[in-house]
Amino acid sequence: MVDLTTTYLGLKLAHPLVPSASPFSKDADTAKRLEDAGASAIVMHSLFEEKIESEAQQMDRFFFNQSIGVGEADSFHPVPDNIQSYQEQYLETVRSLKSALNIPVIASLNGSSLSGWIDYSTHLQQAGADALELNIYHLAANINDSSETVENRYIEVLQALKSHVSIPITMKLSPQFSSPIHFINRLETAGVNGVSLFNRFYQPDIDLETLDVIPKLELSSTSEALLRIRWIALLHGRVNLSLAVTGGFHQTPDVIKALLAGADVVHLCSVLLKEGAGKLTQMRNELEQWLDEHEYDSIQQLKGSVSQQHAIDPSAYERANYIQVLDSYSSPKSVLR
Repeated sequence: MVDLTTTYLGLKLAHPLVPSASPFSKDADTAKRLEDAGASAIVMHSLFEEKIESEAQQMDRFFFNQSIGVGEADSFHPVPDNIQSYQEQYLETVRSLKSALNIPVIASLNGSSLSGWIDYSTHLQQAGADALELNIYHLAANINDSSETVENRYIEVLQALKSHVSIPITMKLSPQFSSPIHFINRLETAGVNGVSLFNRFYQPDIDLETLDVIPKLELSSTSEALLRIRWIALLHGRVNLSLAVTGGFHQTPDVIKALLAGADVVHLCSVLLKEGAGKLTQMRNELEQWLDEHEYDSIQQLKGSVSQQHAIDPSAYERANYIQVLDSYSSPKSVLR
């Protein structure tokens, strides 16, 4: 029987398929369906510091400053005693998931200040999270911010958290760093336990009728997987970290390619939103079947065997075949060239 177990952030998982941050984790019943479908762990939806601060400002305005302009209300400030804040709801969800599930629960945090990162990560650890994923969303839109400045911001957050929490920490990174391998090596030196490649930032659109800039949510497509596979293949063997891929993994063959490149786990989100929890069961069974048919005894035997350091042609992951790939394209016969 094929051994599908893998290790991620020091946690032993039954297999490499892990649902990533999504609405599935917002209540225990939905998360339980993922576990029943075979999820080996679950990454929670993110806790946003900005949302906590916005809620606090609203509470201050509508409950604690009700007397402004009305002198008679100075001594009468009715505040409902059964209101649960956004932060309290999230922490309660962590506790309920830990109580309902037998798989690891990885909390996700998106902070906006150093004190916030420290404070909320501490609360997440106290609530029982098995690990913490840092979902750092920083758009380097300031012309004075150099690439080193941007990287140092990540390092500062990581070092601060490592002195306050003891659970494993992984960083979810964007693909927009100028030298990802060098930066990830810096993160390893600073104490990170893993990285997840790559975060998908939702892009604003422009309404051509109103000229408004509007948010636009698009789920991932399978074409996005290759970027993740390539960088994991370049990383494997160069750092001693847990490696995860996220974004674009909708089919089992892409999952297998990521593992061959060196991933420890493959995060799934859009495919589960589109096709439901049953897709997880299907992909796990297809993964086991492929390994058995190709005479692999375990995930460990497979992992990283086609990373850059072990590939038949290591240069294929870099620039060597760039011109060859471009020259290989042929337009349809109906297109005039």
